[in-house]
Amino acid sequence: MKLKFKHLIVLIVLACFASIIYGFTIKEETPATAHKFIGFGTLGLFLVAMPLFLIKESRGKKMKDYMLTHENIKKMQEREAKKKDEH
Repeated sequence: MKLKFKHLIVLIVLACFASIIYGFTIKEETPATAHKFIGFGTLGLFLVAMPLFLIKESRGKKMKDYMLTHENIKKMQEREAKKKDEH
């Protein structure tokens, strides 16, 4: 069975949430261990899952289209002027 990139990201996110929830459930008995589970779950979400998701979603897209360059600002102003003319 071949694991797709999307499924890997979902698996990591679920594991991170499970770690955070587990940390909150054992917080009363062993606070030090609970803080580790919560911390590792949070780190996993923001340092592993989020970058993987962003890499997956940005494949094949031009970064120049999303940057505020002089050309893109002109295009936005032209679109706005057209909208005003239509109304």
